[in-house]
Amino acid sequence: MLIRSLKDCPDFTAGDGSRLRELLNAGKGPFAFRYSLAHAVVRPGEATQPHALKSSEVYYILEGRGEMHIGNESAGVFAGDAVDIPPHATQYIANTGPTDLVFLCIVDPAWKKEDEILTHRAGETA
Repeated sequence: MLIRSLKDCPDFTAGDGSRLRELLNAGKGPFAFRYSLAHAVVRPGEATQPHALKSSEVYYILEGRGEMHIGNESAGVFAGDAVDIPPHATQYIANTGPTDLVFLCIVDPAWKKEDEILTHRAGETA
């Protein structure tokens, strides 16, 4: 039986600027699953950097509110929402509320740093 507690997972800043705690990653152990699961936090007034993954991803919003951007589309997201992010789609999420935006990230196949491509917003230089 595999049980991981969030408090036991190291906190780090991901390449997109979110604060992450990686709960599970099939690429980092002898597991029977393919995916990775991380807990993410974006502070009020902040946004992740536009990026794309080679893998498919799902965000599940636990707390707060934000605006999800995928390709040329954007929509408000709230606690209880799940967002499907296709492979290779440029995406970012902005916290539009007064509290932390907290969400789970499920990546399949499992997230690897080398599978993440940082891009930039229109008008910015890389």
